Amino acid sequence: MSIITNFENLLAKGQDNALLRFGLGQAYLQANEFAKAVNHLQRAIEHDKNYSAAWKLLGKALSAQGDDAAAIDVYQQGITIAEAKGDVQAAKEMRVFLKRLQKITPDKPADQ
Repeated sequence: MSIITNFENLLAKGQDNALLRFGLGQAYLQANEFAKAVNHLQRAIEHDKNYSAAWKLLGKALSAQGDDAAAIDVYQQGITIAEAKGDVQAAKEMRVFLKRLQKITPDKPADQ
């Protein structure tokens, strides 16, 4: 059984939380199923809006599916949240990803 199958089975049994959705999002991202990854990572954030790692991975998934504008927005929100909770490393990583995207998508305003 794959990790995706295991996680989907847990979800089908009624277990639904930020960590499970993050795991599913990460597994789908690794499988290049970006739309499914985005869906599960958005749900992870709905469960826990302060989940810095989920914000970071959601930005990556959005960018991977070609939605750089949405990824930029997500990274900007994620940086704010990570900084507010003191998650310095996640904020730093998202800033790097954000700057890379802003070079590709110059019409988007820079992070404040």
